Amino acid sequence: MVRYFLTRGPQIGVAVASESALHIMISRWENGHVDVTEPGYQRLFREVYGRSNEELGFPPEVLNQSAEELRDRLVVARNIDTATLDLFQRQVNDLRSSDHRFGAVVVLDNLNSLVRQIEEVRVFSVSTQHRERLAKILTDARTLAGWTALDRGSQLQAWQYHEAAKVSAREANSPSLLAHAAAQQAVILLDIGEPASAVELLEFARHVAENRAPVLLQCWLAAAHGEGLAAAGRGDESMHAYDDASSLLPTNPVDPELPFLLLNDSQLVRWRGNALLRLGDPDAITQLEAAVRDLVRPGLSAVRGLTNTYTDLAFAYAAAGDSRGAMDYARQARQLAKRIGSDRQRQRLASLELPGPRGPGVT
Repeated sequence: MVRYFLTRGPQIGVAVASESALHIMISRWENGHVDVTEPGYQRLFREVYGRSNEELGFPPEVLNQSAEELRDRLVVARNIDTATLDLFQRQVNDLRSSDHRFGAVVVLDNLNSLVRQIEEVRVFSVSTQHRERLAKILTDARTLAGWTALDRGSQLQAWQYHEAAKVSAREANSPSLLAHAAAQQAVILLDIGEPASAVELLEFARHVAENRAPVLLQCWLAAAHGEGLAAAGRGDESMHAYDDASSLLPTNPVDPELPFLLLNDSQLVRWRGNALLRLGDPDAITQLEAAVRDLVRPGLSAVRGLTNTYTDLAFAYAAAGDSRGAMDYARQARQLAKRIGSDRQRQRLASLELPGPRGPGVT
């Protein structure tokens, strides 16, 4: 913690105490003797743990509820123009690009701040046109923040972000954004062992998008549905969903209106391999190996997706009784998970059992 504060503080313009003083300060903070009131130190704690101020127990900000402040905020919101809205969207897109390359270590805190900023403008805007555009941008930012929160191991924060994203998607009158937020939220249910609820939510997402969303999103939703069905043990239905996804994948799987989707043939193969792993099918290794050969090429995968594939391969080889293969992919997965701060994958890898002389059993 001290090393992180000393290194990261100067990078973001936060003045930090000396090494010896930080040891004492952190001890007093974590033992509850003193509150963390300095915004700079609060930001460093948020980055380290991937949690919000509320989750970390920091004192709430004191808000001035006066009529004068309300008028000031209304004036600020009234002065928002198209250029400002475009700037908000570019900021979300830039953070998405950083997340694809570097993971959620620093991106999540920046997203939290951006979401609060957009929310504040939207709440005090009375322009119907601007509110709808703000709601679309806010939904995009919330789903991205929720996805990065899940990767940092904060399922509750991830759920709350996606729940809020569904609300803003409805204000934006966007079936596509609503379906996307619901489908991503279903992954949280899979992570906490609620596959039946996840399948229900995924079926809702596909229903919302049917005949109302671009074909690329319908393809992505079919694949997500396949993952949920596999987790629920419904193998035949899962493979049918992936067949649907393959048939729906456009020749050019890039849609400027759906910047949050990164989908191609290799991604579908990886996704199918994950489903086969969940179903205990030995063909999972063939699918995942085929996918990883493409996903290591720049531009074809986000670093989080590659980490997930390495983790899947570690489990697939362990299930096949191949200790060497499992250890090799587990090592690569751990290296990437550490680099990008993926607590989600590190937690998965912690449960990996390597095969011993009589089968799996050596943790």
